[in-house]
Amino acid sequence: MNSKWITLGGALALMVGCSATNPVDVARLGKTDPGYTPTATPPPGTNADACHAREVTPAVIETVTEQIILQPASVDVSGTILYPAIYKTETRQKIVKEREELWFETPCPEELTPEFIASLQRALSARGHYVGPITGRLGPPTRWAIRKYQKEQGLDSASISIAAARQLGLIAVGKS
Repeated sequence: MNSKWITLGGALALMVGCSATNPVDVARLGKTDPGYTPTATPPPGTNADACHAREVTPAVIETVTEQIILQPASVDVSGTILYPAIYKTETRQKIVKEREELWFETPCPEELTPEFIASLQRALSARGHYVGPITGRLGPPTRWAIRKYQKEQGLDSASISIAAARQLGLIAVGKS
Protein backbone atom coordinates (compact mmCIF):
# COMPACT_ATOMS: atom_id res chain seq x y z
CA MET A 1 0.00 0.00 0.00
CA ASN A 2 2.87 2.39 0.73
CA SER A 3 4.22 1.93 -2.80
CA LYS A 4 0.87 3.21 -4.13
CA TRP A 5 1.26 6.43 -2.15
CA ILE A 6 4.86 6.80 -3.25
CA THR A 7 3.78 6.42 -6.89
CA LEU A 8 0.96 8.92 -6.39
CA GLY A 9 3.37 11.32 -4.67
CA GLY A 10 5.83 10.95 -7.54
CA ALA A 11 3.08 11.66 -10.06
CA LEU A 12 2.03 14.77 -8.13
CA ALA A 13 5.63 15.97 -7.96
CA LEU A 14 5.94 15.45 -11.70
CA MET A 15 2.73 17.40 -12.34
CA VAL A 16 3.90 20.25 -10.10
CA GLY A 17 7.22 20.24 -11.94
CA CYS A 18 5.43 20.47 -15.28
CA SER A 19 3.25 23.37 -14.19
CA ALA A 20 6.31 25.26 -12.98
CA THR A 21 7.95 25.04 -16.40
CA ASN A 22 4.76 25.96 -18.26
CA PRO A 23 2.92 28.33 -15.89
CA VAL A 24 -0.71 29.25 -16.44
CA ASP A 25 -1.94 32.69 -15.39
CA VAL A 26 -4.90 31.53 -13.30
CA ALA A 27 -6.06 35.11 -12.63
CA ARG A 28 -6.91 35.58 -16.31
CA LEU A 29 -8.70 32.27 -16.92
CA GLY A 30 -12.30 33.44 -16.29
CA LYS A 31 -14.63 31.91 -18.89
CA THR A 32 -11.99 30.27 -20.99
CA ASP A 33 -12.17 29.81 -24.71
CA PRO A 34 -11.44 26.10 -25.42
CA GLY A 35 -8.86 27.04 -28.08
CA TYR A 36 -7.09 29.53 -25.82
CA THR A 37 -4.29 28.68 -23.44
CA PRO A 38 -3.17 31.74 -21.45
CA THR A 39 0.39 31.74 -20.20
CA ALA A 40 2.07 33.83 -17.54
CA THR A 41 4.92 34.57 -19.95
CA PRO A 42 3.81 36.14 -23.25
CA PRO A 43 5.82 35.49 -26.41
CA PRO A 44 8.99 37.61 -26.74
CA GLY A 45 8.48 41.11 -28.15
CA THR A 46 4.75 41.32 -27.41
CA ASN A 47 2.56 43.32 -25.07
CA ALA A 48 2.83 41.64 -21.66
CA ASP A 49 -0.65 42.84 -20.63
CA ALA A 50 -2.40 41.36 -23.68
CA CYS A 51 -3.73 37.85 -24.20
CA HIS A 52 -2.28 35.73 -26.97
CA ALA A 53 -3.18 32.62 -28.91
CA ARG A 54 -0.79 30.27 -30.62
CA GLU A 55 -1.33 28.44 -33.87
CA VAL A 56 1.05 25.58 -34.65
CA THR A 57 1.29 24.17 -38.15
CA PRO A 58 2.96 20.75 -38.09
CA ALA A 59 5.84 19.94 -40.38
CA VAL A 60 5.02 18.15 -43.62
CA ILE A 61 7.25 15.11 -44.06
CA GLU A 62 7.39 13.04 -47.20
CA THR A 63 8.77 9.51 -47.44
CA VAL A 64 10.87 9.07 -50.58
CA THR A 65 11.77 5.61 -51.90
CA GLU A 66 14.42 5.35 -54.62
CA GLN A 67 16.02 2.52 -56.55
CA ILE A 68 19.78 3.03 -56.73
CA ILE A 69 21.78 0.98 -59.21
CA LEU A 70 24.74 -0.71 -57.56
CA GLN A 71 25.97 -2.60 -60.60
CA PRO A 72 24.72 -2.22 -64.19
CA ALA A 73 23.56 -5.22 -66.17
CA SER A 74 26.17 -7.02 -68.23
CA VAL A 75 25.15 -7.54 -71.86
CA ASP A 76 27.18 -9.30 -74.56
CA VAL A 77 27.48 -8.12 -78.20
CA SER A 78 24.42 -10.11 -79.29
CA GLY A 79 22.24 -8.35 -76.66
CA THR A 80 22.00 -11.32 -74.33
CA ILE A 81 21.97 -10.36 -70.66
CA LEU A 82 24.83 -12.14 -68.94
CA TYR A 83 23.70 -11.00 -65.49
CA PRO A 84 21.01 -8.50 -64.50
CA ALA A 85 21.59 -5.14 -62.88
CA ILE A 86 21.74 -5.05 -59.12
CA TYR A 87 19.66 -2.39 -57.36
CA LYS A 88 19.35 -1.22 -53.81
CA THR A 89 16.12 0.26 -52.44
CA GLU A 90 16.69 3.30 -50.26
CA THR A 91 13.93 4.95 -48.25
CA ARG A 92 14.37 8.27 -46.49
CA GLN A 93 12.20 11.00 -45.07
CA LYS A 94 12.35 14.55 -46.33
CA ILE A 95 10.86 17.64 -44.67
CA VAL A 96 8.77 19.36 -47.33
CA LYS A 97 7.56 22.18 -45.07
CA GLU A 98 9.03 23.13 -41.68
CA ARG A 99 6.87 23.29 -38.51
CA GLU A 100 5.61 26.80 -37.90
CA GLU A 101 4.52 28.44 -34.65
CA LEU A 102 2.58 31.69 -34.84
CA TRP A 103 1.58 33.81 -31.85
CA PHE A 104 -1.04 36.53 -32.19
CA GLU A 105 -2.94 38.87 -29.91
CA THR A 106 -6.48 37.80 -29.09
CA PRO A 107 -9.28 39.07 -26.84
CA CYS A 108 -8.83 37.85 -23.25
CA PRO A 109 -11.33 35.25 -21.98
CA GLU A 110 -13.21 37.81 -19.87
CA GLU A 111 -13.88 39.83 -23.05
CA LEU A 112 -15.43 36.82 -24.81
CA THR A 113 -18.85 37.44 -23.29
CA PRO A 114 -22.03 36.02 -24.84
CA GLU A 115 -22.81 39.56 -26.11
CA PHE A 116 -19.38 39.83 -27.80
CA ILE A 117 -19.73 36.38 -29.35
CA ALA A 118 -23.28 37.17 -30.57
CA SER A 119 -21.92 40.37 -32.20
CA LEU A 120 -19.11 38.31 -33.73
CA GLN A 121 -21.65 35.82 -35.12
CA ARG A 122 -23.74 38.67 -36.61
CA ALA A 123 -20.64 40.29 -38.17
CA LEU A 124 -19.51 36.97 -39.68
CA SER A 125 -23.06 36.26 -40.87
CA ALA A 126 -23.26 39.66 -42.60
CA ARG A 127 -20.09 38.75 -44.51
CA GLY A 128 -21.42 35.31 -45.52
CA HIS A 129 -19.16 33.24 -43.25
CA TYR A 130 -21.57 32.22 -40.47
CA VAL A 131 -24.90 30.57 -41.27
CA GLY A 132 -26.05 29.30 -37.86
CA PRO A 133 -28.30 30.85 -35.25
CA ILE A 134 -27.04 33.75 -33.11
CA THR A 135 -26.38 31.89 -29.84
CA GLY A 136 -23.67 33.88 -28.11
CA ARG A 137 -21.69 30.64 -27.72
CA LEU A 138 -18.30 29.95 -29.23
CA GLY A 139 -19.12 26.51 -30.67
CA PRO A 140 -17.80 24.66 -33.74
CA PRO A 141 -19.94 26.58 -36.32
CA THR A 142 -18.65 29.90 -34.97
CA ARG A 143 -15.05 28.66 -34.89
CA TRP A 144 -15.37 27.39 -38.46
CA ALA A 145 -16.64 30.83 -39.54
CA ILE A 146 -13.80 32.59 -37.69
CA ARG A 147 -11.25 30.33 -39.41
CA LYS A 148 -12.86 30.93 -42.80
CA TYR A 149 -12.87 34.72 -42.31
CA GLN A 150 -9.32 34.94 -40.95
CA LYS A 151 -7.90 32.59 -43.59
CA GLU A 152 -8.78 35.26 -46.18
CA GLN A 153 -6.70 37.68 -44.06
CA GLY A 154 -3.73 35.30 -43.96
CA LEU A 155 -4.31 33.73 -40.50
CA ASP A 156 -5.56 30.13 -40.51
CA SER A 157 -6.91 29.96 -36.94
CA ALA A 158 -10.24 29.38 -35.23
CA SER A 159 -9.29 31.75 -32.39
CA ILE A 160 -10.35 35.31 -33.16
CA SER A 161 -7.43 37.73 -33.42
CA ILE A 162 -7.54 41.33 -32.25
CA ALA A 163 -6.84 42.43 -35.85
CA ALA A 164 -9.84 40.47 -37.19
CA ALA A 165 -12.07 41.72 -34.35
CA ARG A 166 -11.09 45.29 -35.28
CA GLN A 167 -11.79 44.66 -38.97
CA LEU A 168 -15.22 43.34 -38.01
CA GLY A 169 -15.88 46.47 -35.92
CA LEU A 170 -16.03 44.58 -32.61
CA ILE A 171 -13.06 46.25 -30.90
CA ALA A 172 -12.21 49.93 -31.06
CA VAL A 173 -9.16 50.92 -33.07
CA GLY A 174 -6.67 52.87 -30.95
CA LYS A 175 -5.42 56.33 -31.94
CA SER A 176 -1.99 56.42 -33.57
